Amino acid sequence: MSTRLSITRWAGAVLTGAVCSIAGAANISPAVHDAARDQLKASYKAEREACDRLAGNTKDICIETAKGKEKVAMAHLQYQRSGDAKDLSKLAEARYEARYELAKEACDDQAGNAKDVCVATAKADRDKAKADAKANQQTRAARSDALDAKEQADYKVAAERCDTLSGKDKDVCMASARARYGQ
Repeated sequence: MSTRLSITRWAGAVLTGAVCSIAGAANISPAVHDAARDQLKASYKAEREACDRLAGNTKDICIETAKGKEKVAMAHLQYQRSGDAKDLSKLAEARYEARYELAKEACDDQAGNAKDVCVATAKADRDKAKADAKANQQTRAARSDALDAKEQADYKVAAERCDTLSGKDKDVCMASARARYGQ
């Protein structure tokens, strides 16, 4: 396995671990968000200072790893705070951009055509990840639209069933249908 590939896989695992180490559910409280953000900044600072003991491209790779971990973790934290699809897309972008920057930095260990191929591979991997993220976003939107259409259809059926009733029974039935199908 090449050095670039092993560094890229290691960084991917590290970046994933940074994301998973933050609290779990969406819509975290502002106090928890602020505390986690402060902890992430302190962690980045410590990792960045540890990189100063290194030299050459090893130091550059270390710095890029620390930056990537921080960016991904911050994007994940923002997504946890909002639970918004837009922030989920930003998280995906932070992940593939961090991997790209790290892979590109790892290419500096090579020279000539090998370096050119390494950089081209890093760009291709980023472009593929970007395309996958866009496709996933479109899939989420299509699923959401489909779910809305299904709920609307189910509501119409329930409302039609309620039409056989009258008075208070019909009102209760319609209120139940609206509540059940989010109308």
